Amino acid sequence: MSLSRLALVLASVIAAKSVDAHEFWLDATSYLVEPGQKMSVNLRNGEIFEGIKLAYFPNRTTRFDLSFEGVVVPVQARMGDTPALTMLSPPRDGLLTVVHEAAPARVIYTEWEKFVGFTEHKDFAQVSEEHAAAGLDQDRVVESYTRHSKALIAVGDGNGSDAPMGLETELVALTNPYTLAPAEEMAVALTYEGAPRVDVQVEVYERDAADAVTVTKLRTDAEGIVRFPVTPGLTYLVDSVVIRDAPDTGGDPDAPLYETLWASLTFAVPAE
Repeated sequence: MSLSRLALVLASVIAAKSVDAHEFWLDATSYLVEPGQKMSVNLRNGEIFEGIKLAYFPNRTTRFDLSFEGVVVPVQARMGDTPALTMLSPPRDGLLTVVHEAAPARVIYTEWEKFVGFTEHKDFAQVSEEHAAAGLDQDRVVESYTRHSKALIAVGDGNGSDAPMGLETELVALTNPYTLAPAEEMAVALTYEGAPRVDVQVEVYERDAADAVTVTKLRTDAEGIVRFPVTPGLTYLVDSVVIRDAPDTGGDPDAPLYETLWASLTFAVPAE
């Protein structure tokens, strides 16, 4: 099946891991649960849809919520919880959205080539080019980053709709992966500060039962939307990154020069 004509495929399969391009996502132990069933969600950090589990710490989290039937409630997590979320699923069929935002953290690039590789991988090579042209320090580049993550979990029949949750950058599913018609494509909208992000890169990670991962790079259309085919029985991570200049701190060498905001969305497609 071909991809939507509104989305441009930039690359198909990525065989090697990219340096310093660490995704963060919500990883449900099962994306399809029955009403009232025990369920859990891990925080994961890694690459190519493979990563380590992170414990929950309130000082590293700015938001951790559940949305079901339009009602949003905070997750009742304790410091050190791994998985970060363990609970009984809602008692009725529907679509459950898990929302997590991580507090700002920093990374320091001491090798210029790694920073350049990161900017090229995430499709903002102009940042490293402008950095070099301005004569800025290439031996120590400080970046602050935040994570803005969602997971869609089917409870019973999984009927329902995703909705904007007010994240600074956000991926919103316009189609429900658990109720797609045969051959129907998945549609996901990308926003930044509530506005569509037009003509920017979005990465789609597709993982099969043997943990083999295919990565496809797409571009959003004129409405900030990507559309792509999905395969029954597989799990998906959709990811996109915003980069912006950090606030001026008066020349403090330890202050970040750039801020990155990472949006992610995870879900599965039921097997036929």
